[in-house]
Amino acid sequence: MEGDCCSTSSSTSGEKRKQRKQQKEKPFRGIRMRKWGKWVAEIREPNKRSRIWLGSYTTPIAAARAYDTAVFYLRGPSARLNFPDLILQEDELRDISAASIRKKATEVGAKVDALQTSLHAASSSESNPSRGFQKPDLNKYPESSDED
Repeated sequence: MEGDCCSTSSSTSGEKRKQRKQQKEKPFRGIRMRKWGKWVAEIREPNKRSRIWLGSYTTPIAAARAYDTAVFYLRGPSARLNFPDLILQEDELRDISAASIRKKATEVGAKVDALQTSLHAASSSESNPSRGFQKPDLNKYPESSDED
């Protein structure tokens, strides 16, 4: 009887773990979300234990693009990218140091983050056209008007 009890509880706890893992699944490779909502990107250097910090961003897409840039410069065209169609090979990165990769990745991430943030702000202002309209204070009595 004891074996039945333990096997049942371990299978249910395993199922719970799978459910939690599915809920916390990352939308893109190489990024994670901080407790307070920022998205961060980092990548491990090849053949080293150290990591290259790629920055903190407001959108997961910006963090993923920063990761894509870094992984492309580290591993070349065979790298597994989040957005393979969007990687630009405009200039060859001569110095493949961690600092130069970090600089290039944060530039790309910052541009995408600014674009994503401005697009989000524009779409929210379009969906709420009364944003400029000031809501009345419902705790005040209406002022008398001379129109009567």
